[in-house]
Amino acid sequence: MFATNMDSARDVSGAQSTVLIPMRFVWPYGGRSVFLSGSFARWTELVPMTPVEGCPTVFQAIYSVTPGIHQYKFFVDGEWRHDEHQPYANGEYGLVNTMVLATDPNFFQPNVAPEITPGSHMEEDTEAFRRLVQITDGAADVVPRMSEADLQGSRHRISVFLSTHTTYELLPESGKVVALDVDLPVKQAFHILHEQGIPMAPLWDFSRGQFVGVLSALDFILILRELGNHGSNLTEEELETHTIAAWKEGKAYLNGQIDGHGRALPRRLVHAGPYDNLKDVALKFLQNDVATVPIIHSSSEDGSFPQLLHLASLSGILKCICRYFRHCSSSLPILQAPIRALPVGTWVPEIGEPNRRPLAMLRPSASLSAALNLLVQAQVSSIPVVDDNDSLLDIYCRSDITALAKDRAYAHINLNEMTIQQALQLGQDSYSPFEQRSQRCQMCLRSDSLHKVMERLANPGEFIFPFKKMKGKKNN
Repeated sequence: MFATNMDSARDVSGAQSTVLIPMRFVWPYGGRSVFLSGSFARWTELVPMTPVEGCPTVFQAIYSVTPGIHQYKFFVDGEWRHDEHQPYANGEYGLVNTMVLATDPNFFQPNVAPEITPGSHMEEDTEAFRRLVQITDGAADVVPRMSEADLQGSRHRISVFLSTHTTYELLPESGKVVALDVDLPVKQAFHILHEQGIPMAPLWDFSRGQFVGVLSALDFILILRELGNHGSNLTEEELETHTIAAWKEGKAYLNGQIDGHGRALPRRLVHAGPYDNLKDVALKFLQNDVATVPIIHSSSEDGSFPQLLHLASLSGILKCICRYFRHCSSSLPILQAPIRALPVGTWVPEIGEPNRRPLAMLRPSASLSAALNLLVQAQVSSIPVVDDNDSLLDIYCRSDITALAKDRAYAHINLNEMTIQQALQLGQDSYSPFEQRSQRCQMCLRSDSLHKVMERLANPGEFIFPFKKMKGKKNN
């Protein structure tokens, strides 16, 4: 894996170097999630390490570093580790691996452990690592404050950008959009979602000649919960024959969405046109509590013959903001502020300020039924799965439920007996060897700037969790 470089490190002579040499870092001792951090990135970046093909216990990462003396360490399953079989130095805050990289790219001294002498650059790196350890261990740190003028100025500039740019900028140069007919059987629809690797699809009503809604992983969750409810009228046989339209109508009755005559109230499709401004589209996400907004265009005044162009998401809008302000983010104080100084995210009480929405977490031994209930009740798209020490092991997402469509696995399981760990293992076959589950979520530091976190969130399908053992009250 090739990672983006941060600031250059000093070379042995103390001068700034601009030479970058790709280096391969290896952690051969296994783990669920492995990251690399070091002085070559000023201890501000966690570089994901990926398993070597055919050797699942060996993790590697390629990172370009400058010649000089470097320290590095591995973050394995929530714990800092060093490789005892590589050169290392003992500092005030534990053991760190070391390497000396000479100016000549062909010269590398892997077996030399440089001494940490007073006034050396290694001492400076140890101090930088000390600050990182303070952040990850939850030590008190000073939270920079932003003036109200800077905050309002930043918001205004971003608001102007969103108001003056349209959803047309979200359209990719090429791509594929899958839509489903409302007369398609529900079972077949979810097989399509699984096979196409997509969490949702817009619905087309041929008789009306328009798009009328969406079918998502949440629908499959609600259906499985109904199948597991012994008092439900929905049976597996009906799932084989019921159409999407019939399910949507039944869902409306379940949610009490009926008119005075007892008829189901159709839910209005939240969509946008290619020339709507990004601010209006962002408001549609937030006000309607949806994750995706179809971009639909019709050249007719009456809206006939609509064309589905794209499925817009908040990550796409974030990507536009990051791209536009990439070279002038320093002029926006809010983008430079660390996330710990902003009222964003969901934190456990011991880490961040208490909020109205506690962080939902589950153990691997929790039942799949508990996970599905929590996804629905907490209205979240993913749940951290943590061990007894509250260290992050994996995440369970709404979209993971589509893996149960393969080989009709949903018909052979009991939601109350299957654990999250078993469900995640069942879903492993749905991922290619090049799409490791450990890379589905990224870590971030509380000291990371909002701009840096936004850049990571701009990658669809990735989830951000703070770089910290998740301790505190849980709502499971």
